[in-house]
Parts: sequence; structure tokens; C-alpha cells
Amino acid sequence: NMYEVEKAAPFGMIIGENHSGRWNVPALWDRMYKEAQFEKRRREIESFNQENKWVKRGLAITPTKFGIAFTSKFMNQGGALVHVYTDGTVLVSHGGTEMGQGLHTKVSQVAAQAFGCSLSDVYVNDTSTDKVANTQPTAASMSTDMYGMATLDACRKILKGLEPLRAQLGPKASLKELANAAFFARIDLTAHGFFSLDGDRCGFEWDKTKPAEFPNDKPENCWKGHPFNYFTQGVAVTEVEIDVLSGNHRTISSDVIVDVGSSINPAIDIGQIEGAFMQGMGWSTIEEVVYGDGDHSWIRPTGRTFTSGPGTYKIPAFNDVPETFNISLLEDVDNPFAVHSSKAIGEPPFFLGASVFYAIKDAIRAARRQTQVEGDSEDYFEMRMPATSERIRMYCGDDFATNAVEEVYSGDDCPRTPFQPSGSF
Repeated sequence: NMYEVEKAAPFGMIIGENHSGRWNVPALWDRMYKEAQFEKRRREIESFNQENKWVKRGLAITPTKFGIAFTSKFMNQGGALVHVYTDGTVLVSHGGTEMGQGLHTKVSQVAAQAFGCSLSDVYVNDTSTDKVANTQPTAASMSTDMYGMATLDACRKILKGLEPLRAQLGPKASLKELANAAFFARIDLTAHGFFSLDGDRCGFEWDKTKPAEFPNDKPENCWKGHPFNYFTQGVAVTEVEIDVLSGNHRTISSDVIVDVGSSINPAIDIGQIEGAFMQGMGWSTIEEVVYGDGDHSWIRPTGRTFTSGPGTYKIPAFNDVPETFNISLLEDVDNPFAVHSSKAIGEPPFFLGASVFYAIKDAIRAARRQTQVEGDSEDYFEMRMPATSERIRMYCGDDFATNAVEEVYSGDDCPRTPFQPSGSF
């Protein structure tokens, strides 16, 4: 994620401005490095680790970028149906599904701003294909981009029909007055809106071969298309503490900043960032998938998922939330490629939760330095996700862990360093 402007990603997309939008990750990185006092905290953590043998702390700074669009071009489309009633209320139907992510609220805000009415006068109907047909999955964090723009398109069509009445009634006339006058003037107060993403900014043909006439100075794979409209970007700084003897960990603090463009609803976006961060943290630390295979032959039949319920598959709980959790939205940024200069949110901050994993690895590294684990080269060691308690405990590589491995294995059967714990089961 530390690209430079005009450099290309492996899939051929050029970073920056007209290609993928403004590239803010380097600026976000520098800002978080300074505001989170990274160097000062690094010194404090090193001092703490020197003074504590069985408790270690770690620090990590992690960037991310998340491309927004469906790679299948035909999926980047959406519709909305808007009614304005004579009492000044507005009913919106669109093709997206509300599942707690705030989609309906944002769509309502788009309509309220377009008509200049109160948000309380805008209602969103249940998603139904008898209102908006041929909908796309509510996925890829694309729904506000698609249905917000489709709703805005419908609102603009209605407003276009109201322009003569606006000229008659004046700029201070309410939507109720306009709608009532339009009804008696036999002006349509219903419109269907539609949005399709610019064909040059979406669509990626994975299997397309390089054309013979394609210029050799262009990035590799760029002939396959333009997979993303833009990137939602962010950086997180996380500090953790691990118990070397038990493998338990706690997240002391996480500071997160995300570029969401000109946010339609900052409260919703901050909540989405918090949720995505926690989901990413769980995925990279405690959510271990175990199924019947050669390493787990006791699970029958082979291939059956063992971690299929809350008794075996652990998701983050209240105690797993960072003890200090600060979320910021990048200020004074826009995004010319989405509705009202906003950016998609939901999935994009997910990987920032992995900063907990890398902070844990940093703490384990401190423990391994203390015991000088055989096979380590310049502090490098392979650590596999998720960072469960067992893995943290065994990766520390102290005498207890080493003796446990040697007790189980003997002779040529003893695994060569570094030992890779197979999991918690």
C-alpha cells in the first residue's frame, strides 16, 4: 500500500488522480506516525519490554486501500423510484438492502438535500423488485454509490418538472407548496432514477490475453480493464500487550484514520469503521477455522467444519475492543467519482484490524529476542494467522515452549525451527 503516484498496482491500475482518485495513504501514514507519537511510544515499549520478562508489548502501523466497484462491469448499475406527495413528504424505493449499515439513512439524506426538505419527511420503502427491478447484490460496499446516485437522478427529474412552479412561487416556497401546486397543474411527482458507473472506470476481464498491438510501455495487466472506480484508504496504529506464559493478549490502543471523502453521514461512517476494524481484528487473531483434515483426523467425516458455532468459533466480544479506540475521518477531501463527493465505507477498514496482529507479532519478536530463538534472522520469523493464544504462546520460543515441542517430538520427527503451531485444536 505504499505506492507512489503514477505507479501501477499488480492488476495494472495506475495510482492517483484521474486514474483512481487522490492518493492519500502517504499523507495519512505521516500524519498518524506523528499524531500517535510512534517513535516516543516505540522507545517506551522497548523500555517496558526490557523490564518485563513474561509480559511484552508491541506496536504496529498498518495502511490499507480498498478498491470500490464490481469487477464485473454489468453489476455497476442501480435504480430508484421516488414519489413526492402533496403533503410534502417523499417516498424512496431503491434496489439496495438495509442490513444495519445505514444505507437507507444515507439515501434519505440525498433525497432530503435534493428537495430541501426535512430528513423526517423522507421515507424509504422496503426493498422490492416490484418497485425497482433487476437489482444487484448489496455488496462490495457499492450500494450508497449506486442507489444514492440513482435517487439523486430521480429527484433531479422531479425538480426539473417543478422549475416553472418554483419561478411562480419563489425560492422560499416549501416542497409541500410546490407539490400541491404541481398536483393541480397536472405535473408528474414520480420519477425513476438510474445510475450506471462510467464504463471506462469499471470492468475487469480476468482471463483476457494481452493484445498483440498493445503498447509495451503500459503497465502489466492494464489491458484487462479498470477494476476500481477509486480507493477508500486508511491507516491504523495499534499497541498490544501479550502474556508470554498464557498467550493471551489485550489491545491497549488503536488510532485509526480513514479517507471517506466528503462524508454524507460521519456518525454512520465512524460506526462502520469501528465495526470493520473489530471484524478484521477477530479474523486475524481469534477466529480460527478448523475442519477435518490430516492435521485434525479426529474430526469425522473428513472435510466437516468443526468450528461451526459459538462454542468453538470465537468472535470478538466487548473485552476485545481496544481500551483506547480513536477514529478520525480525513478532513477537507472530496471524491469526484461518487455521490456528493463521498466514498464507500463498510468493508474498506476491515484490514486495518490486522494492525492488532502485526502489533502482536512485534511483541512476540521482543520475546524471541530475549531468548534468542534459533533460526531467526534479523528479527524475521514466519507467523501465521490467526494469532490465537496457543500460537502466541508457542511463537514466543522460550524454554518452556521449546521443551514442550521436544517432549512431543523426538529425533528426526522434531520439526525444524521455526516451529509452526497448527492451531488451538
